[in-house]
Order: sequence, then structure tokens, then C-alpha cells
Amino acid sequence: MPVNVDLNDLYAFRALVEYGNFRLAAESICLSQSALSRRIDKLENALGLKLFERTTRRVSLTLAGQNFAERSGRLLTDFEDVMADLSEVSQNRTGLVTVASVPSAAYYFMPDVIRRFQSRYPRVRVKLIDSSASNVYDSVVSGQADFGISFAGRTQADIEFLPLLADRYVAACRHEHPLAGSKALTWKAFYQQAWIGLDKTSGNRNLLDQALAHIVPERPSICETRHVTTMLGMVEAGLGIAAVPAMSMPYSGHSVLTSVPLTEPVVQRTVGLLKRSGRVLSHVAAELEKLITER
Repeated sequence: MPVNVDLNDLYAFRALVEYGNFRLAAESICLSQSALSRRIDKLENALGLKLFERTTRRVSLTLAGQNFAERSGRLLTDFEDVMADLSEVSQNRTGLVTVASVPSAAYYFMPDVIRRFQSRYPRVRVKLIDSSASNVYDSVVSGQADFGISFAGRTQADIEFLPLLADRYVAACRHEHPLAGSKALTWKAFYQQAWIGLDKTSGNRNLLDQALAHIVPERPSICETRHVTTMLGMVEAGLGIAAVPAMSMPYSGHSVLTSVPLTEPVVQRTVGLLKRSGRVLSHVAAELEKLITER
């Protein structure tokens, strides 16, 4: 049967044991005598035991009270030790936060976020698992990562997805490419060019296959890669153009690469945070998550 006792009741009990006087005990814990008396009565009623013998001048412990004083004292000491340890960890801000992220989001989000995080928590290490969408999902499910950054895809009941932004697909090309500077490019026109694609293990490839099922490329890709970053390297080398998420493009004003919005249809993915339902993040992991959502 549960006992209706809280820490305040135990602190009131300890104060009365130490001072042996209701007035002095009440003053020591900033209570009125009547409030202290109510706490003691509540504790005795909850335990079904008489803990004190009361006289007009002093209160003393009963045999049951002596036994309870010893055990509750250990309980309070253990609790205070735990709180002190946690306070020290909080003040020192040490630890490790593990984030799993698809590479494009890691490139777009994480450098600035980690820089800001390190300025606040210089003694906390960040481990970044930059991998495919499938591996990001598995890392979150298994608990290997505190949380993940990926795009909406497969889900299950114990995984939460918090949308952060919509990321549109664009055509990446070199500045001297004939299409560079165009206001837009249709997918049909894109597939008439020498283009570089992604293999079927890529989450981006699966998303594009579903969105563009009605479009048949006029020519096959000249090369397939597994990761968008590798594909951009191929574009930079002058092998062709590639359809990539806008956030994976290098900074504006890049010396080699530029992008053109893809249309008919406009295809975009929703990038967001993945977390296990009901999992409470550590203080530092929650702070890193907050910086990402603010970013």
C-alpha cells in the first residue's frame, strides 16, 4: 500500500529530532509551529506509528521513532548526495551528446550549431553520426543517438518526428554550364542533360522515384553514387548536373557550383528531428536540440 509521505515531511521530522522543540524546529525550516505540527501528524498517520512522546517542555522519540529516524536519515543523506552530484555535473556541464544526421542536414545545420553549443558547454563533446536516412532512423530507434536529423520517411509508433523546414530539390551545375542562371528547369529538361544519379540505397533516391514516377528519363544517368556529397563532387568535376536538396548546396557565391530550381513538379522533402517517444533527453542534449530548432 502506498504511503502518503513527501520529502518536506521527512525534513520536518528531522528538524524536530534535532531540536527536540517545536518552536526551534519550526524556525529552523521556516515554518510556523502549527504547520510543523501538521506535518508530524500527517507523517505519523501515514505510517500508522507514534514517533514522538510530547511533554509541555520537550518532545522525545519513541522506540519506533528512533528506528524511523535512523532509516529516514540515511534516505535524506543519500538524496542530498545525489542532488549534490547532479548539481556538480550541471555546473561543470560535462558529458557526451550523440546526434545522427543525414549528411546534407549535417552540412547545413551542424557546424554553426556545434560552434554555438561549444561556446556554452566547452566541456561537452558532440558525436555526429553522419549517415543515410535509414541509418539515422536505426540509430535513434536503438538508442545509439540521443536524437536524429533526417527527412520524413518510414515511421513507427515509438518515434516522434518534429518538422523543421521544407527542403526543395534543385539542379546543381557548374557556373559555365548552359543552364546556369536559368530561373527554373523542368524535370523533363533535366533528364535530357548528362545527369548524375543516386543508387537505390539512398533515401533521396526513394523519395524522388515516388514523386517522379510519371516521368521517364530520356537518357540514363552517366554515374550513380550513394551520397549527395559525392554526387556534388562529380558535378564539380564537370561530369554533368545533379538533382540535390537545396540545403546540400555549398554556400552562396561558391566559385564552381550554382543551382537552378527544379519544377513540374516542385519536389521537396520535410527535414526534422527524430526522437524516441517518451525518452527524456539529458540537460545538455536538450540544449543542443533547442539550438537546432532555433537555427
